[in-house]
Amino acid sequence: HSVVRNALFCLETAANQKDNHVYTKALLAYAFALAGNREKRKALLDSLEKEAVRKDGSVHWQRPGKEPEADLPYYRHRAPSAEVEMTAYVLLAHLTSQPAPTQEELSFASLIAKWISSQQNPNGGFSSTQ
Repeated sequence: HSVVRNALFCLETAANQKDNHVYTKALLAYAFALAGNREKRKALLDSLEKEAVRKDGSVHWQRPGKEPEADLPYYRHRAPSAEVEMTAYVLLAHLTSQPAPTQEELSFASLIAKWISSQQNPNGGFSSTQ
């Protein structure tokens, strides 16, 4: 359909820009995964992997220039909602692939899921409504 084709062209143009924000890359990776564009999805996920924060056996993404969190005893830091959202979009992009995700992608996705689950509040929800 021409509307979808034009929208995907617009997204491809945006994806080709040099300095995309990490949140934008996460959304684009998921959009291209849904559209079945494996090459763009992989390129964006490869770029995102270079920006990933690996800590305590988990993986997540945060905004560039963010101040490092204080490492306080008996205190578990909860990330801002934007970071939970963009990390969740990266997870969706990893799991939304045709054919099914590889074992390597599933292993990496489990590290992302570990971080996301650590962000749940005591009621099981998140700071984000996304």
